Amino acid sequence: MKCPDPFLLLLLFLPVAAYSQSLMNARRLSAPITLDGVLDENVWEEAVPLPYKMQQPQYGVAPSERSEVLLAYDEEYLYLGGRLWLSDSSYLRPTTYKRDAFDGTTDYFGIIIDSYLDKENAVAFFTTPTGLRWDGVVWNDAMREEDMSIDWNTFWDAATTYSGEGWFAEMRIPWSSLRFQDKNGEVVMGIISWWYIAARNEVDIFPLIPLNWGSMSGWKPSQAQEFRFEGVRSSNPLYLAPYILGGVQQSFDLNEAETLYERSREPSIEAGLDMKYGITSNLTMDLTINTDFAQVEADDQQVNLTRFGLFFPEKRLFFQERASIFDFSFDGFNRLFYSRRIGIDDDEKPVRIYGGARLVGRVGKSDLGFLNMQTAASESLHSENFGLLRFRRQMWNENTYIGGIFTNRMDFQGNYNTAWGLDGIIRPFGDEYITARWAQSFENGKPNALFSLDPARIYLNWERRRYDGFSYNVSLSKAGKDYSPGMGFELRENYTSLEPKLAYGWLMGDESKFLRVRAFMEGLLVENHGAGRTESAIISTGIQYETKKGWGGLATLIFDHEFVSDTFELSDEVAIPIGKAYDFFQASGFVFSPFGQLIGGMAEYTIGQFYDGSLFSAGLGPRVKVSSHFELEGFYGYNHVRFPKREQQLTTHLARLKALYMLNTKFSIVAFLQYNSLEEVYAGNVRLRFNPKEGNDLYIVYNDLLNGNRKREVPHLPFTSERAVVVKYTYTFQL
Repeated sequence: MKCPDPFLLLLLFLPVAAYSQSLMNARRLSAPITLDGVLDENVWEEAVPLPYKMQQPQYGVAPSERSEVLLAYDEEYLYLGGRLWLSDSSYLRPTTYKRDAFDGTTDYFGIIIDSYLDKENAVAFFTTPTGLRWDGVVWNDAMREEDMSIDWNTFWDAATTYSGEGWFAEMRIPWSSLRFQDKNGEVVMGIISWWYIAARNEVDIFPLIPLNWGSMSGWKPSQAQEFRFEGVRSSNPLYLAPYILGGVQQSFDLNEAETLYERSREPSIEAGLDMKYGITSNLTMDLTINTDFAQVEADDQQVNLTRFGLFFPEKRLFFQERASIFDFSFDGFNRLFYSRRIGIDDDEKPVRIYGGARLVGRVGKSDLGFLNMQTAASESLHSENFGLLRFRRQMWNENTYIGGIFTNRMDFQGNYNTAWGLDGIIRPFGDEYITARWAQSFENGKPNALFSLDPARIYLNWERRRYDGFSYNVSLSKAGKDYSPGMGFELRENYTSLEPKLAYGWLMGDESKFLRVRAFMEGLLVENHGAGRTESAIISTGIQYETKKGWGGLATLIFDHEFVSDTFELSDEVAIPIGKAYDFFQASGFVFSPFGQLIGGMAEYTIGQFYDGSLFSAGLGPRVKVSSHFELEGFYGYNHVRFPKREQQLTTHLARLKALYMLNTKFSIVAFLQYNSLEEVYAGNVRLRFNPKEGNDLYIVYNDLLNGNRKREVPHLPFTSERAVVVKYTYTFQL
């Protein structure tokens, strides 16, 4: 059972959608601004005010707190200023200094910018009373929670001050950090700005955005206010970021006689280089040599009680920027391109990357993406080359496009996997969207018939994208028996599925304690062509709710029919018998507390039948803000599966504890400890980061993987399987 990401849960109560706005003119400043968080220069009077309205908990009324938000620009920067007064000093929440923290316990103030005005992609910049910087990217018009990443960083600055009267912020974003197309020095961008008041669970926003769509639609570039900027030209800076890395890795390997584990230590000194260059105002090239991701946070441990592989999100910064260009997704997690295929093997172990190149950008109404990476050989893989080419063109409206994709994965032993695809999204009217995707994969050892459905993937979807009122989503998906995308991710093989979803949402009135409520019914029918019968038939119904004070939750009833045709092992001792069909019922749900509280969390559960047995699963995720410098976050998951007729049972425990200390916005230490009883391992990850300015980073990273039950094998396992200490320093030069 996976704990929902607190950041994604936070999105449930942030702004949701907007309507089209008339074009506004931004104002150019006549004098420079000193970035100090004071806003005392007279030149701020030349800026355009952005009048906030309350978006929640009461839609459309005057904000409970007074604010003055100002937008301006000059030749080099875009500026956002905020005077954010508070009527009660106890409402001020300077609770964190962490870079990219977005946890709901503190106020946030910032801006979302659709710099290409493509109504689909945007970058976001926010700050807090402590002056931390949060930046992220949005793609696919923020249709799903997965269509946002907080791992993306760029060059910009923020300064804040606070007192008993409130807090005050100045943000300065270089035009060079915003990729855009100017016409004779004129550019039009989409802008959304809001202030989240944690103590009140209140969102004040410009432009005023109706609560008519889903939880992510407040981040939707298609709903932004358009601003015209004159006399602005995008610069094309060259960024060079060399790094040097030193460390030692310790591992234990079984000797040739298989009688003893022998320790080996591998000290290493590495160096590499990342380069970013704006070829034009809207085309950016990245080059990387001896690519390293030692500083990336460890993946969350998971317990898998399904018969499908686990999906892990991409956390590596190199693959984050303009990731939407490369997106070619089907239903669920299935996709033609999954960036974690590069530099990570099937056992989730890192593979050395010699280097590569990426080109992304926009030409006219067309998005272009190119990627080529070369990896080294590993214990399980040969040295491989990964290539990707993506093209999309916007058609008669901003929500309609057609495109194509080509991927190629090959080694030097004659093994290859090539895939291509065509796709399109059409918005015929209103909130109706039609999506169609076709793909094929070819690899050595297979027939590779071009005019055949065997290596093909088909996806059709019709949906109404809105939260209030009646909405639906119907998709048809098919994967042929020879379809196997070497650079993609696919949960099932050789199947056809039909997935209908119906929902009705209510936006509650001012007198209600609820903010919004939604009832839904979903179904899934999967035909396995290899087995020649229905593999899965699932019907679920439930209700999702959210209160104006910030509480929220979900309750679901599920009927599940499953036919098990292949080996399905839950552990070494417990398995589901194959060749049989199972019918079972379950109830599941979760609840979360207001994120404005300094002590809070979430809880989740699943209870009911499970194939020919029973399942009880529960999870608890507490979080505590001890102070603005120290915070704790944890998760404990418990699963108990029983099969009385077969006298089998399985109990698993999953625990995660994250402790974060922040001296200020530049220095932090985070310790991430995990325990997985199913794998019988303890994992530790400690990261120290010193970030005096963007692009200048010192990391000290310690990783350890301990065996929980050393006597489960003969010879006995070593105390630690892997241990590493790494020091990495990166400095970025702008030329």
